[in-house]
Amino acid sequence: MKMLCIDGGGIRGVFAVAILQAIEEEYKRPIAEYFDVIAGTSTGAIIAASVTLKKKMSEVLESYRVYGEKIFVRQAKVGLFKSVYSDEYLRRYFQKAFGELTLADIQKPLLIPAVDITHGKPYVHRSNYGHHESDDLSIKLWDAVLSSCSAPVYFPPNNINNNYLSIDGGLWANNPSLVCITEALHHFKKGMSDIHILSLGTGQQKIDFTIDKEKYWGVKQWLPFHFPSMKVTPKLLDLAVHLSSESVSYHCQLLLGDNYFRLNEELGEEIPFDEVKFMDELIELGKQVYQDRREEIRNFLENKI
Repeated sequence: MKMLCIDGGGIRGVFAVAILQAIEEEYKRPIAEYFDVIAGTSTGAIIAASVTLKKKMSEVLESYRVYGEKIFVRQAKVGLFKSVYSDEYLRRYFQKAFGELTLADIQKPLLIPAVDITHGKPYVHRSNYGHHESDDLSIKLWDAVLSSCSAPVYFPPNNINNNYLSIDGGLWANNPSLVCITEALHHFKKGMSDIHILSLGTGQQKIDFTIDKEKYWGVKQWLPFHFPSMKVTPKLLDLAVHLSSESVSYHCQLLLGDNYFRLNEELGEEIPFDEVKFMDELIELGKQVYQDRREEIRNFLENKI
């Protein structure tokens, strides 16, 4: 069983899209045709849903360019009294991309981790493939994706049919690989040796928490201000999701060995998830990673590892 798992990471998702686009262009087939199960968290949910619907990765990349600048326009400098960003354009983007499709309309296994903050629990949006916990398949696909993308402080929680509020799945499954392993074992009844995962990161930041002379730590250390713009860097959130992804990668590598194939790359600097100015750089990095690991990718796709 082949599974595609895509990390969260905001605008850094273009790194993963660039890799998938390179695969599509070389093999002339939609990405979805290579995988039995597709999973994505936060920005990875956008990509995973698009892959499931066989959207061209070149079009997905272009949509990131078009909407990225609009989505990350601040309505608040700090986010103390309202979310830093409105979800207006995020919602509009998803509604245009995914239309009126519901989870019931999608038979191919698609997993989108999110968090139900009303009831204080993690959960997974699943498409219509017979899982016993898929209790509400009437949810629109765009609504499920929006839930997984609603990063706390930066975007408001997503209201799911006035039943509960939902936020970013990256808080517990920024790398959805363990979610996929669990699904393969318990729902699809596969053994560990039958599970093959291609895991796509969104770049590894060098998040700097340098020791300084200040005795006390507060908001300005965890969420640094930048003058004169008063822009706040989402440093703490980026650190949390980075640690989540890397710890999951470590455990999946131990569990699956060579059947777990992770593509990620050191960024060499801090690239916050909301910095759209780095898009071109991240796209080029994704293309380079594809070229550097081309044979390994071919082996995975042809099931030789």
